Amino acid sequence: MPNFIQRAYDRLERIPLGKQMFSRFVGLAAPYSSTINPHVEELRPGYARVSMRDRRAVRNHLKSLHAVSMMNLGELATGLAINYSLPENARGILKNLSMEYVKKGRGTLTAECTCEVPQDNTKAEYRVLGEIRNSEKQIVAKAEAVWLVGPGQ
Repeated sequence: MPNFIQRAYDRLERIPLGKQMFSRFVGLAAPYSSTINPHVEELRPGYARVSMRDRRAVRNHLKSLHAVSMMNLGELATGLAINYSLPENARGILKNLSMEYVKKGRGTLTAECTCEVPQDNTKAEYRVLGEIRNSEKQIVAKAEAVWLVGPGQ
């Protein structure tokens, strides 16, 4: 049975402006994530693609995207990939997040993440990898998250 995130995305993504509405919903559910104004482009079992625009509010003094804004994007994308994939009776919580910064982030950045799809709510750790690319498809950062999945409440 689909979980709440999966049901909401699957219903909204089919209607005009549905992905924008879902992206806003994510920001309401996880307020800190809304600071980067994320746009959820695609979700499916074991996969997420999320982008953020380059704007002054997420820049640093070097006129590039702030490292923490890219980490926020990586965390959000890894979280959506795993949480979209969870069975109804499971939940995920972030246990560890690391980033490797390859080059300065400028322009719109897109995070793509893939992960193993949990088959049940047995307590287990899942390693979720993501790559953050610029509009020229160059990798600017790599995210590695460990999500602890277990029985939901």
